[in-house]
Amino acid sequence: MKVKGRMISKGIASGPALMTSQPISFLGGVDPSTGQIVEHGHELEGISIKDKVLIFPHGKGSTVGSYVMYQLKKNGVAPCAIINLRCEAIIAIGAIISDIPAVDQLEINPFEIIHNGDIILVNGADGYIEVE
Repeated sequence: MKVKGRMISKGIASGPALMTSQPISFLGGVDPSTGQIVEHGHELEGISIKDKVLIFPHGKGSTVGSYVMYQLKKNGVAPCAIINLRCEAIIAIGAIISDIPAVDQLEINPFEIIHNGDIILVNGADGYIEVE
């Protein structure tokens, strides 16, 4: 199934979906050396985002979160792609400087058609995803 969205960061990547209905703060919420969610009480606490298509509503927190995303990429523990319901500046900038493909505003709510572990192709260059 191919679903159109808005291009945020160019690139193409494919991987298993990792979904959360909660926003993510990359500053303080994700360990940049391991890629694990460390925010206490987050539904993904203790889970690694490495090589996942990370699906979450939007980011939250400090603008330094963009640089944490860059650190994740440099450390080899970043998500392979990002899908947001509505991407804001922190996530957009982080994805762009880190070369992480990202899209948002899909025609269909991704939480209605994707399940954890589904293989998802994200085409940030053309602004669509494919659920494989």
